[in-house]
Amino acid sequence: MTLRLTYIFIPIFYLIFVAACKKENHTFMDSKPPIAKKIPKSLELHGDVRIDNYYWLNNREDEEVIDYLSAENAYYEQMTAHTKTFQEELFKEMKSRIKEDDASVPYKLNGFWYITKYETGKEYPIYSRRKEILEAANEVMFNCNTMAEGHDYFHLRGISVSPNNKLASFGLDTISRRQYHIQIKDLETGEIHPDKIENTTGSSVWANDNKSIFYTKKDPVTLRSDKIYKHVLGTPSEEDELVFHEKDSTFYTFVYKTKSKEYIVIGSTSTLTSEYRFIKADNPNDEFKVFAPRERGIEYSLAHYQDYFYILTNKDSATNFKLMRTSLDKTGIKDWQEFIPHKEDVLLEDLEIFKDYYVLLERENGLNQIRVSRWDDSESYYLPFTSETYVAGPFVNLDFNTEKFRYYYNEMGSPYAIIEFDLAKNTKKVLKQQEVLGGKFDKTNYRTQRLWATARDGVQIPISMVYHKDTKLDEQNPLLQYAYGSYGSTVDPYFSSVRLSLLDRGFIYAIAHVRGGEYLGRPWYDDGKLLNKKNTFTDFVDCSRFLIENRYTSPEHLYASGGSAGGLLMGAIVNMAPELYHGVIASVPFVDVVTTMLDESIPLTTGEYDEWGNPNEKEYYKYIKSYSPYDNVEAKPYPNLYVSTGLHDSQVQYWEPAKWVAKLRDLKTDDNILFLDTNMDAGHGGASGRFESLKEKAKEYAFILDLEGKTL
Repeated sequence: MTLRLTYIFIPIFYLIFVAACKKENHTFMDSKPPIAKKIPKSLELHGDVRIDNYYWLNNREDEEVIDYLSAENAYYEQMTAHTKTFQEELFKEMKSRIKEDDASVPYKLNGFWYITKYETGKEYPIYSRRKEILEAANEVMFNCNTMAEGHDYFHLRGISVSPNNKLASFGLDTISRRQYHIQIKDLETGEIHPDKIENTTGSSVWANDNKSIFYTKKDPVTLRSDKIYKHVLGTPSEEDELVFHEKDSTFYTFVYKTKSKEYIVIGSTSTLTSEYRFIKADNPNDEFKVFAPRERGIEYSLAHYQDYFYILTNKDSATNFKLMRTSLDKTGIKDWQEFIPHKEDVLLEDLEIFKDYYVLLERENGLNQIRVSRWDDSESYYLPFTSETYVAGPFVNLDFNTEKFRYYYNEMGSPYAIIEFDLAKNTKKVLKQQEVLGGKFDKTNYRTQRLWATARDGVQIPISMVYHKDTKLDEQNPLLQYAYGSYGSTVDPYFSSVRLSLLDRGFIYAIAHVRGGEYLGRPWYDDGKLLNKKNTFTDFVDCSRFLIENRYTSPEHLYASGGSAGGLLMGAIVNMAPELYHGVIASVPFVDVVTTMLDESIPLTTGEYDEWGNPNEKEYYKYIKSYSPYDNVEAKPYPNLYVSTGLHDSQVQYWEPAKWVAKLRDLKTDDNILFLDTNMDAGHGGASGRFESLKEKAKEYAFILDLEGKTL
């Protein structure tokens, strides 16, 4: 699923706080923000004319555009100079909670144990492996700290080891545009082969001949993943064979190998529809065969085990999905047989297959469920979870021939654990418990709860909340409310040590599980997209009103945060109900919805018509325009706003937040803070490196803590 999604998931803790000097803040408020020039551009469609005064900002090659962004950055730096020391302390505090010399739980694949490790003082991971036993000699595959030298941005992904364990393909991005080049490393000699494949997703799949890899290329303009190629080791990439071209611009494509290692599968999906092709992994020169032709509205995904393909699908109006299966030689949709029936109140999210067991990942009433069953139907049970604010799901389970199932678990107020569950003995062992360093963390100091707010249409909206036990729940509490609410992406109530820096300063942190996600099943998603999209925004506002009415906070102390499509949510709520919020953080916000969804050259646009609607159709144009944050800025007061973006963002182009801020500066009638902070080196995910992203989080927290007068 392609997501306009920004999400930083890391750790943090405590610091003293002193009331900020209001006089000093007024001094800084005398500084004048940059004012973007207006060059009116008329945009007409369906008989409607929009005048865009800041359309000219849509050109990252224009020196005047760079000058404007730099001026906004300089203004932000000047206005926040009094918080710089505090930001540094927050960063140190966050970093001090993280175990720097950390390592992942090893997992075994094809005779090797694989481990990811971090070293003290280093920003990037080290990928290594050990043959057969954990006590064997350590083989470093990739030391990303060395590889990242000389790059402002660095990301390695898609490590794929050949079946004979001798080669590894991998993808690199040093621009932050999510355009990776693929290379191949000889794991025995350390040599990097001259093969280099540009403009890919970074992932690739080995055929069982140990010389053929399949990979996905992107359209160079839209960055849509649209072509699957086969590359043979040692041959020029220009000679690679195109094996599949997804010509429908609303679909994207990808390739993977089944867990059984017997099939290579090409997937082609849009928001509402799926189609797959497959070949035997032993026969890379075969022509891919369509599994079941696409039918609009029917989604499915594939797994293979022994004599059957297993299909997770919404076929036959199975809104929350069901599991079907079919024989290997009869894959057409008419041959699918029901294996696990559809349930109206349980979302079937995924499937893990083992030799003697299968594990179903479900969601009921918003809560993760893990259901274990034997293939012979002799036993079936759920793993016991009791909290209402937890996250649980599968970890790395790559081996068929095992009775050990690994999963992660955490509650909103306590760190995650990686747990190994013995499916045969019904026993569990904690393989790793996240450490929160510093000596001051005690999970018993935090309280969690789930509340239900009534939306304006009567629907009950869940809110997951965490706070320090000493926090008095009254209207004087500062509260940060977060949500995403798009693409069916569910933000579960996860633990964050980063968040402790707010909780220990008296903040409540609340996740509003608004419609547009899948927290309460697939209908919850359907009720928050297309012509129901406004439910996402009104749900968030109604949750805010609920928290205020029930005296968890007040408008003077309520803050909101969201990124990417969640940044769209922030833009919508400040237009709808600006009086409810003292401050809002909008990270890489998708705020110029009409213009973006009309520009088919922009990455993600055509593939998202089933999410937002196609504004080339008048009904969708009018609806999208009615909530698009940029199109609905008015001459009225707005909350304090911190807006961040990345110059090289491929998901939400930098000019969306830049135009939005420029228009807000021109029209808003208040003296509240408005910042545009552009990372001139990064893209949608922000800074690379393990700790650099903490500096961005420190900026966000310093912004709202300063507004609360809780700074050094």
